[in-house]
Amino acid sequence: MPRFLAYALSVVFHPLLIVTYMLIILLLVNPFLFGVNRLFDQWPLIAMLLFNTFIVPSFMVLMLKQLGFVKSMELDDREERIIPYILVGTFYLSMTAFFIYNPDIPTAFSSFMLGTTIALFIAFFINLFSKISAHAVGMGGLVGMITISTWLFSYGAFQVDLGQVGIFQINMVLLLVTAIFFAGLVGTARLRLEAHDLQDLFGGYLVGFAAQFIALRFLF
Repeated sequence: MPRFLAYALSVVFHPLLIVTYMLIILLLVNPFLFGVNRLFDQWPLIAMLLFNTFIVPSFMVLMLKQLGFVKSMELDDREERIIPYILVGTFYLSMTAFFIYNPDIPTAFSSFMLGTTIALFIAFFINLFSKISAHAVGMGGLVGMITISTWLFSYGAFQVDLGQVGIFQINMVLLLVTAIFFAGLVGTARLRLEAHDLQDLFGGYLVGFAAQFIALRFLF
Protein backbone atom coordinates (compact mmCIF):
# COMPACT_ATOMS: atom_id res chain seq x y z
CA MET A 1 0.00 0.00 0.00
CA PRO A 2 1.43 3.44 -0.94
CA ARG A 3 2.17 5.67 2.03
CA PHE A 4 -0.07 8.47 0.73
CA LEU A 5 -3.03 6.06 0.63
CA ALA A 6 -2.21 4.76 4.10
CA TYR A 7 -2.14 8.31 5.41
CA ALA A 8 -5.40 9.20 3.62
CA LEU A 9 -7.17 6.19 5.15
CA SER A 10 -5.86 7.15 8.59
CA VAL A 11 -7.32 10.64 8.17
CA VAL A 12 -10.69 9.64 6.68
CA PHE A 13 -11.22 6.98 9.35
CA HIS A 14 -9.79 8.98 12.22
CA PRO A 15 -11.08 7.59 15.56
CA LEU A 16 -12.77 10.89 16.44
CA LEU A 17 -14.85 10.73 13.23
CA ILE A 18 -16.25 7.25 13.82
CA VAL A 19 -19.16 8.28 16.04
CA THR A 20 -20.32 10.74 13.35
CA TYR A 21 -20.19 7.91 10.81
CA MET A 22 -22.30 5.83 13.21
CA LEU A 23 -24.94 8.56 13.33
CA ILE A 24 -25.00 8.93 9.52
CA ILE A 25 -25.34 5.16 9.05
CA LEU A 26 -28.19 4.93 11.56
CA LEU A 27 -29.94 7.86 9.89
CA LEU A 28 -29.59 6.11 6.54
CA VAL A 29 -30.81 2.79 7.92
CA ASN A 30 -33.79 4.12 9.86
CA PRO A 31 -34.30 7.92 9.85
CA PHE A 32 -37.74 7.42 11.42
CA LEU A 33 -35.99 6.67 14.73
CA PHE A 34 -35.05 10.35 14.75
CA GLY A 35 -38.49 11.52 13.62
CA VAL A 36 -37.40 12.43 10.07
CA ASN A 37 -37.78 10.94 6.60
CA ARG A 38 -34.30 11.54 5.16
CA LEU A 39 -30.70 11.69 6.32
CA PHE A 40 -30.12 15.42 5.91
CA ASP A 41 -33.36 16.35 7.66
CA GLN A 42 -31.19 15.88 10.76
CA TRP A 43 -28.18 17.85 9.54
CA PRO A 44 -28.17 20.07 12.68
CA LEU A 45 -27.65 16.94 14.83
CA ILE A 46 -24.90 15.69 12.50
CA ALA A 47 -23.17 19.09 12.63
CA MET A 48 -23.49 19.28 16.41
CA LEU A 49 -22.06 15.80 16.87
CA LEU A 50 -19.19 16.46 14.45
CA PHE A 51 -18.35 19.69 16.26
CA ASN A 52 -18.42 18.18 19.75
CA THR A 53 -16.79 14.81 19.05
CA PHE A 54 -14.22 15.76 16.39
CA ILE A 55 -13.56 19.49 16.09
CA VAL A 56 -13.47 20.33 19.82
CA PRO A 57 -11.33 17.28 20.81
CA SER A 58 -8.98 17.99 17.88
CA PHE A 59 -8.66 21.57 19.10
CA MET A 60 -7.84 20.24 22.58
CA VAL A 61 -5.00 18.13 21.19
CA LEU A 62 -3.77 21.10 19.14
CA MET A 63 -3.65 23.22 22.30
CA LEU A 64 -1.72 20.47 24.08
CA LYS A 65 0.76 20.51 21.20
CA GLN A 66 1.12 24.27 21.37
CA LEU A 67 1.70 24.06 25.13
CA GLY A 68 4.35 21.41 24.65
CA PHE A 69 2.51 18.50 26.29
CA VAL A 70 2.57 16.46 23.05
CA LYS A 71 5.03 16.50 20.16
CA SER A 72 2.59 15.99 17.28
CA MET A 73 -1.09 15.65 16.47
CA GLU A 74 -0.48 11.96 15.63
CA LEU A 75 0.38 11.20 19.30
CA ASP A 76 3.01 8.66 18.29
CA ASP A 77 4.30 8.05 21.82
CA ARG A 78 2.18 6.01 24.22
CA GLU A 79 2.93 8.37 27.12
CA GLU A 80 1.76 11.37 25.10
CA ARG A 81 -1.70 9.84 24.73
CA ILE A 82 -2.52 9.82 28.45
CA ILE A 83 -3.63 13.46 28.81
CA PRO A 84 -5.55 13.53 25.48
CA TYR A 85 -7.32 10.29 26.45
CA ILE A 86 -8.44 11.82 29.75
CA LEU A 87 -9.63 15.07 28.18
CA VAL A 88 -11.40 13.48 25.22
CA GLY A 89 -12.84 10.71 27.40
CA THR A 90 -14.33 13.23 29.82
CA PHE A 91 -15.81 15.18 26.92
CA TYR A 92 -17.26 12.04 25.32
CA LEU A 93 -18.74 11.01 28.68
CA SER A 94 -20.60 14.31 28.97
CA MET A 95 -21.88 13.93 25.39
CA THR A 96 -23.06 10.40 26.17
CA ALA A 97 -24.99 11.60 29.22
CA PHE A 98 -26.56 14.35 27.11
CA PHE A 99 -27.79 11.83 24.53
CA ILE A 100 -29.02 9.27 27.08
CA TYR A 101 -31.19 11.85 28.85
CA ASN A 102 -32.37 13.56 25.66
CA PRO A 103 -35.80 12.14 24.68
CA ASP A 104 -35.26 13.20 21.06
CA ILE A 105 -32.29 10.85 20.66
CA PRO A 106 -33.20 7.18 20.03
CA THR A 107 -31.87 4.64 22.52
CA ALA A 108 -30.07 2.83 19.70
CA PHE A 109 -27.76 5.76 19.03
CA SER A 110 -27.31 6.51 22.74
CA SER A 111 -26.13 2.90 23.06
CA PHE A 112 -23.64 3.34 20.21
CA MET A 113 -22.34 6.56 21.77
CA LEU A 114 -22.00 4.84 25.14
CA GLY A 115 -20.13 1.97 23.49
CA THR A 116 -17.71 4.43 21.93
CA THR A 117 -17.09 6.07 25.31
CA ILE A 118 -16.60 2.72 27.05
CA ALA A 119 -14.11 1.70 24.36
CA LEU A 120 -12.24 4.97 24.81
CA PHE A 121 -11.80 4.45 28.56
CA ILE A 122 -10.77 0.80 28.10
CA ALA A 123 -8.23 1.94 25.51
CA PHE A 124 -6.96 4.56 27.98
CA PHE A 125 -6.39 1.89 30.63
CA ILE A 126 -4.63 -0.45 28.18
CA ASN A 127 -2.54 2.46 26.89
CA LEU A 128 -0.96 2.73 30.34
CA PHE A 129 0.78 -0.58 29.64
CA SER A 130 0.68 -1.05 25.84
CA LYS A 131 0.15 1.17 22.78
CA ILE A 132 -3.26 0.04 21.56
CA SER A 133 -4.42 1.30 18.17
CA ALA A 134 -7.13 3.96 18.51
CA HIS A 135 -7.91 3.57 14.80
CA ALA A 136 -8.56 -0.14 15.33
CA VAL A 137 -10.73 0.63 18.36
CA GLY A 138 -12.82 2.99 16.24
CA MET A 139 -13.18 0.59 13.32
CA GLY A 140 -14.00 -2.29 15.68
CA GLY A 141 -16.73 -0.13 17.17
CA LEU A 142 -18.11 0.70 13.73
CA VAL A 143 -18.26 -2.99 12.80
CA GLY A 144 -19.92 -3.72 16.15
CA MET A 145 -22.48 -0.98 15.59
CA ILE A 146 -23.45 -2.33 12.16
CA THR A 147 -23.55 -5.90 13.51
CA ILE A 148 -25.98 -4.84 16.25
CA SER A 149 -28.13 -2.90 13.76
CA THR A 150 -28.22 -5.87 11.39
CA TRP A 151 -29.06 -8.72 13.76
CA LEU A 152 -30.38 -7.36 17.03
CA PHE A 153 -32.45 -4.51 15.57
CA SER A 154 -33.57 -6.65 12.61
CA TYR A 155 -32.58 -4.19 9.89
CA GLY A 156 -32.29 -6.34 6.76
CA ALA A 157 -31.95 -3.58 4.19
CA PHE A 158 -32.53 0.14 3.78
CA GLN A 159 -33.22 2.58 0.96
CA VAL A 160 -31.14 5.60 0.04
CA ASP A 161 -32.95 8.37 -1.84
CA LEU A 162 -30.52 10.19 -4.16
CA GLY A 163 -33.16 12.42 -5.70
CA GLN A 164 -33.09 12.44 -9.49
CA VAL A 165 -30.45 9.69 -9.52
CA GLY A 166 -32.95 7.30 -8.01
CA ILE A 167 -33.67 5.23 -4.90
CA PHE A 168 -31.27 2.43 -4.06
CA GLN A 169 -31.77 -0.46 -1.67
CA ILE A 170 -28.69 -1.53 0.30
CA ASN A 171 -28.42 -4.84 2.09
CA MET A 172 -27.18 -4.59 5.69
CA VAL A 173 -25.00 -7.69 5.34
CA LEU A 174 -23.26 -6.03 2.39
CA LEU A 175 -22.77 -2.92 4.52
CA LEU A 176 -21.29 -5.06 7.31
CA VAL A 177 -18.90 -6.80 4.91
CA THR A 178 -17.88 -3.38 3.55
CA ALA A 179 -17.19 -2.11 7.07
CA ILE A 180 -15.06 -5.18 7.84
CA PHE A 181 -13.16 -4.64 4.58
CA PHE A 182 -12.39 -1.02 5.45
CA ALA A 183 -11.45 -2.02 8.99
CA GLY A 184 -8.86 -4.30 7.44
CA LEU A 185 -7.66 -1.53 5.12
CA VAL A 186 -7.26 0.89 8.01
CA GLY A 187 -5.31 -1.73 9.97
CA THR A 188 -3.07 -2.29 6.96
CA ALA A 189 -2.57 1.46 6.68
CA ARG A 190 -1.46 1.70 10.31
CA LEU A 191 1.01 -1.12 9.74
CA ARG A 192 2.29 0.55 6.57
CA LEU A 193 2.89 3.80 8.49
CA GLU A 194 4.65 1.76 11.21
CA ALA A 195 2.34 3.30 13.80
CA HIS A 196 1.34 -0.06 15.33
CA ASP A 197 2.01 -3.78 15.27
CA LEU A 198 -0.51 -6.62 14.88
CA GLN A 199 -1.03 -6.94 18.64
CA ASP A 200 -2.02 -3.27 18.88
CA LEU A 201 -4.48 -3.69 16.01
CA PHE A 202 -6.17 -6.91 17.11
CA GLY A 203 -6.48 -5.59 20.65
CA GLY A 204 -8.09 -2.42 19.31
CA TYR A 205 -10.57 -4.29 17.12
CA LEU A 206 -11.61 -6.45 20.07
CA VAL A 207 -12.04 -3.51 22.46
CA GLY A 208 -14.08 -1.45 20.00
CA PHE A 209 -16.31 -4.35 18.99
CA ALA A 210 -16.91 -5.68 22.50
CA ALA A 211 -17.61 -2.23 23.96
CA GLN A 212 -20.68 -1.84 21.72
CA PHE A 213 -22.19 -5.03 23.16
CA ILE A 214 -21.30 -3.97 26.71
CA ALA A 215 -23.19 -0.71 26.15
CA LEU A 216 -26.13 -2.67 24.76
CA ARG A 217 -26.45 -4.50 28.07
CA PHE A 218 -26.79 -1.17 29.90
CA LEU A 219 -29.42 0.50 27.72
CA PHE A 220 -31.55 -2.40 26.42
